[in-house]
Amino acid sequence: MSCRLILFTRYPQPGKAKTRLIPALGAVGAADLHRQMVEQTLVQVKRLQAQSSLTLSTLSVEIWFASDLDQAEAEAQMQDWLGNRWSYRVQSSGDLGDRLIVAQQAAFNAGIQRVITIGTDCPQLTAELIQQAFQLLEQHDLVLGPAQDGGYYLIGLRRYWPELFGNITWSSELVLQQTVEIAASLGLSVTYLDMLADVDRPEDLPVWEAHRATKPELSVIIPVLNEANSIEAVIESLRTIGEEVVEVIVVDGGSTDQTVALARTAGVRVIEAVPGRAAQMNAGAEVATGEILLFLHADSSLPERFASLIQQTLAQPGVIAGAFELQIAAPDASLRWVERGVNWRSRWLQMPYGDQAIFLKSETFRQLGGFAALPIMEDFELVRRLQRLGKIAIVPAAVITSARRWQKLGVFKTTLINQLVIVAYFLGVSPERLARWYRNSAKAASSVTHKN
Repeated sequence: MSCRLILFTRYPQPGKAKTRLIPALGAVGAADLHRQMVEQTLVQVKRLQAQSSLTLSTLSVEIWFASDLDQAEAEAQMQDWLGNRWSYRVQSSGDLGDRLIVAQQAAFNAGIQRVITIGTDCPQLTAELIQQAFQLLEQHDLVLGPAQDGGYYLIGLRRYWPELFGNITWSSELVLQQTVEIAASLGLSVTYLDMLADVDRPEDLPVWEAHRATKPELSVIIPVLNEANSIEAVIESLRTIGEEVVEVIVVDGGSTDQTVALARTAGVRVIEAVPGRAAQMNAGAEVATGEILLFLHADSSLPERFASLIQQTLAQPGVIAGAFELQIAAPDASLRWVERGVNWRSRWLQMPYGDQAIFLKSETFRQLGGFAALPIMEDFELVRRLQRLGKIAIVPAAVITSARRWQKLGVFKTTLINQLVIVAYFLGVSPERLARWYRNSAKAASSVTHKN
C-alpha cells in the first residue's frame, strides 16, 4: 500500500511566518517559534519513518511550502534550513483550499493510495497519531484530526475528492463543520482522531509552552551488527553510571542474531540501516534529536559523568569536537603500551579514532555532511575534516573497550595492520581496496594465530 504524508508549511521569514503571533512575540520571535514548531513536527515525521510499520518503500514524505521566491531559489532556501532528506514542492496560488487540491491531486495522480496532510501548528501531533490515521484509512474514506479552534490539524484521504476543499470558510471556526457536511453529502465514511490544540494566536501560546519538546542534550548512537553478546551490557551501563541519557539509538546493519530483540527489550530506540558503520551512524544521526551526538561502539562503555564531561569539553574555547581516552578491558601488559600510544596520538595529534567515542554538536555534524560513505576509515576522515574547524579535545577519562580485536589477532599483528592501513590511506589507496585488504589481512593473521 503506497502512502504519502504531505506537510504544509513555509520558510520562517520574519513578517511572513506566524503573523497572528507578531503582536505578542514580534516578527522575529514569531518566525523563530514557527521554525521550532516545524522542526518539532519533523522529529515526529522521522520517528514515523523509523518506527512505523509503513516502510520507507511505501511511505513518501513531501513538504509543500509557501514562498515568494522562484522555485529553484525557494527549494535551495528550504534545503539550507531542513536538509536534503525531504522532497520539497512550492505551494500553488489561491486560498488554502486551492493549494490543498493541487497537493492532493499530485499525490493521487502519482498512484498514491493513502494521503495524509498535516500542518506544523500542533505541538501535540505525534508519530503514533499519524500512523493511527494511516491505519484508519484502511476502513474509512476520510480521517480528520479536529482542532479545538474549529479547524483540523490532519486530514487523510484514500481517494481524490476536491469537493472537500471547496466552499470552506478558511481560518474560521467553521472549517471542520463544513468539511464534515461536504463529506456527508458525498457519502463518505468519516472517522476522527483525538481533538488537539493548534497554536495560531497569542492566547494559544500556553499550549506551546506545555507541549514543546525539550531538546535532549545528548544522543548516544550505537551501530551494531551481531552484537548480542554485548549490547545489553552497553545499554545497561548507560543507565547505571550516574547520568540520565535522554536518547539512546541502536542502529542495526542486518544482524542475524538476537541483537535487535535484546536492544528493543532493553527499551531503547532501534532503527535499521544499510550495513556499514558510516551508513549506520549517519542514519542514527538523522533521527537523533540531541544537541550533541556521541558515537559509541557496541563493545565499549563510557566513564561515569560522561554527559557532564562532554558538556564541559565542548564549552572550552575553540573546541569543535572531542573523544575519550582509551582503556582496553584486559590485563595484558602489552595492551598498556597500546593504550599509551593511542592516548598520546589522540591528545597531541588530535587524532582520536571511533573506539574512543567521538562526540560533537549535531549542528557541526550536519555542517560537515556526516560521515563519508566509506567502507573503512570513516572515523579517520571525519576527524581530519573536524581539525579544519577547530580543536579536538580529549576528555581525561577513559572509554573502556573490549580487547577482542587484539586477542583475536595478537597485539603486534593488530597494531601493524592498523598502521599499514593508515599509511596506505595517506598514500592514496582507495578505501574500497583498503577494506578488502584489511579483511583479508585479518583473516590471514587470525589463521596463523590459530595454527600457532
